[in-house]
Amino acid sequence: MKERPRRPPAAPAAIGLRHDRESAGAPRVVAKGKGELAERILALASEHGVPIREDPDLLELLAASELGDEIPVEVYEVVARLIAFLYRANGTAGCD
Repeated sequence: MKERPRRPPAAPAAIGLRHDRESAGAPRVVAKGKGELAERILALASEHGVPIREDPDLLELLAASELGDEIPVEVYEVVARLIAFLYRANGTAGCD
């Protein structure tokens, strides 16, 4: 039986979001990259205590966004739940 060729692992990818509780707007894309840039984004997030979530489906949905863009309407609910979880985990108000 012939072995199928293995695909090389996909380059890492990362997207950073920022939400300003005091604004009425949706979270915005503040960082985006693949490969070495993604690794740097993840390292900086980790160094600064920014929570990191691995979610390939969400990453794929956000990939079409450009820096500075608000997140697409299609992901509002998922991102809102994530933000509420983070607020509760950090013991900060504004998650209701």
